[in-house]
Amino acid sequence: MRRTVQFQAAERAPQQGNQPEPLRTEFGFELPRGYVDESGTVHRNGVMRLATARDELVPLRDDRVRENSAYLSVVLISRVVTRIGTVEDIHPGVIEDLFASDLAFLQDFYRRINAEGHTRAAVTCPSCQEEFAVDLAGGRLGES
Repeated sequence: MRRTVQFQAAERAPQQGNQPEPLRTEFGFELPRGYVDESGTVHRNGVMRLATARDELVPLRDDRVRENSAYLSVVLISRVVTRIGTVEDIHPGVIEDLFASDLAFLQDFYRRINAEGHTRAAVTCPSCQEEFAVDLAGGRLGES
């Protein structure tokens, strides 16, 4: 006997009717500084997909990770980022060439979409102490 199981995301955007929103597996982002390719072109917008168990296990067999555990995040991020600007061949060398602030951004972005299931962050205005949420997936400060 075969059973069909339907999984629903814990957090969903508003939906039309009674149809559940499909599982979102790709998330757009905008790097704080941007990846500079060999020709000097700066690429800022990209896409990261949800990680699989394999994405987290395979890097542990990588000799570079065995020699230096800090390299784990480079290999892991290179497996789940599918595009940065027009660059679609994302490999550890591309991630190594990112500015430190962009790598830190992608590490946090990875944690948010894989552990928390969304790209929103709660922030507090330093001037008025107003609390609000921002979406880390895109848009520049001040844009809506």
